[in-house]
Formats: sequence, C-alpha cells, structure tokens
Amino acid sequence: MENLCPRFENAMEIISKRWVGLILFELLHGAKRFSEMEADLPISGRLLSDRLKMLEKENIVERNIYSEFPVRIEYSLTDKGMSLKPVIEEIQNWADDWITAKDIEKSKA
Repeated sequence: MENLCPRFENAMEIISKRWVGLILFELLHGAKRFSEMEADLPISGRLLSDRLKMLEKENIVERNIYSEFPVRIEYSLTDKGMSLKPVIEEIQNWADDWITAKDIEKSKA
C-alpha cells in the first residue's frame, strides 16, 4: 500500500477540523468581523475564536486591526487562504450533486 503524502495528510488535518470549512466559506465573500461570523455560523464564540487562531497560525486567515473608536477587528483570507477557493467551490459542487435533504436529516439525528 502506498504511504500517504505527509503534506496531503497535514492539509486534510487543517481543513477537516470541525467548522473550518464553514469559516473559510464565510471569508471567501470578504472580510468579516468576529461578531458577524458568530451570528452567521452555528458555533460558539469560544470555538470560533480557537479556529480563527489556528487558521491565523497556519497563515490562512489574517486578523486586521483598525484604529478607530471603537477599535474594529476584521478577519480575512490571506493569499494562502484564497487559494483554497477552487477546493471549497468543488466541495460545494459535489455537495449540490450528491448530498440530499435525507442525508442532512440523517446526520443531525
């Protein structure tokens, strides 16, 4: 049996963590504030914060601080993060073709 490529394995570990795909999908549409993402995603603030920090550490997401009053902080995709756009779009296409409402109901049960 052929060994898995360590780079592929590492990439899958990053993007397969729970909620990472949805966070990336959100940020593909442009920079967002933490509160906007928290409102849009079914995820706790603590877990969202953890995932954003992990994605920042991987240089996939960047945190931008604007010195306004009050201070505005936005998250956006880096070039490395934006390069995932075709991957995420293909996963969406696959889901549109193959995931049914019944599959979604089963996964929630």
